[in-house]
Amino acid sequence: MSGKRSAHPGSVYRRLDGYWVGAVSLENGKRQIVYAKTQGDAARKVRAMVKAREDGLVVAGGRVSVAAYLAKWIEGVSASVRGSTFRRYEQLVRVHLIPRLGRIQLAKLAPADLTAMYAAMVGEGLAPRTAGHAHRVLGRALREAEVSGLIVRNVARLVRPPRVPHQEMQTLSGEQARTLIAVAASGRLGALYVVALASGARLGELLALRWQDVDLERAAIRITRSLTRTQNGMEIGETKTASSRRTIPIGRAALLSLRAHRLTQAEERLRNGLGKAAEADLVFADELGRPVDAPHVSHALRAVLARADLPRIRFHDLRHTAATLLLEAGLHPRVVAERLGHSTPALVLNVYGHVTERMQEQATAVLDRVLGG
Repeated sequence: MSGKRSAHPGSVYRRLDGYWVGAVSLENGKRQIVYAKTQGDAARKVRAMVKAREDGLVVAGGRVSVAAYLAKWIEGVSASVRGSTFRRYEQLVRVHLIPRLGRIQLAKLAPADLTAMYAAMVGEGLAPRTAGHAHRVLGRALREAEVSGLIVRNVARLVRPPRVPHQEMQTLSGEQARTLIAVAASGRLGALYVVALASGARLGELLALRWQDVDLERAAIRITRSLTRTQNGMEIGETKTASSRRTIPIGRAALLSLRAHRLTQAEERLRNGLGKAAEADLVFADELGRPVDAPHVSHALRAVLARADLPRIRFHDLRHTAATLLLEAGLHPRVVAERLGHSTPALVLNVYGHVTERMQEQATAVLDRVLGG
């Protein structure tokens, strides 16, 4: 290939000084040139440039801008993530990443550009968590650009997003949880709170639960789906990860609550002319058997907490309460992780560090008694 130039859109040749040159023909008749020390590196850069041109990423001067790359990248993401995840990605790309970084050449994007963007976002009043989400999305996009040969390195790996301030989670004590159950028992969502506390399941998972997912003989529920709100309304789909698909024993209290709930639901359906509930029907539905909206559940929970004179917590804090009570009772973090649908016990230990600190204090007291301290 030495000294010859191919007629193809991309070509590689060696100069007399030993360096390799890659050239790609542009739409305007000009050629984009890259240099490399080896033939392999030059060929890789040429393939990346040809692919960028074919994908419509090449802009004036033959360079790929961050805006052009991200716009093309987000189009291909929709097929690989859930709808709700794609909408979040698309929003972050459209609202934050392209307006702030779009004019920069992709190959010249530097760590300082990312640091400045995150500082600007926080300075404008955005939450550090939002900047963190933008960082992760950009990192994923740049990782694919690196694999494709469009960039030499993923600069997102060299930058830390703004630190998210630690927020102490709110949980109920065992006594407070029992009070909540007692006060909520007469409401149509009372069983939902009991099952949430007994299982540690997420709200979306519980709102997608069908009667065929409930084993009334074994007192267990099978989590395979989740309810999410989208631009088109509420949608039910599979859970995000394999670890989220699980069977959770729920115990006697939740079992009795579900049995009573099913009877109440049957009476309600008959009054509304819906007939007997089928196995495929939702366990926690509105009066017409339709999915319940999460904001409605949150509003109802606040009303129950007020009647019970309990701290105002989110529904998600019922999940935190279940995990905290289990850890304080001495259960192994792996058991708690499996119950919550986490992929590793490390996630439990990170989130519930305040509990494990108390467990360490208890362990110290036990050893102190054994050693005669």
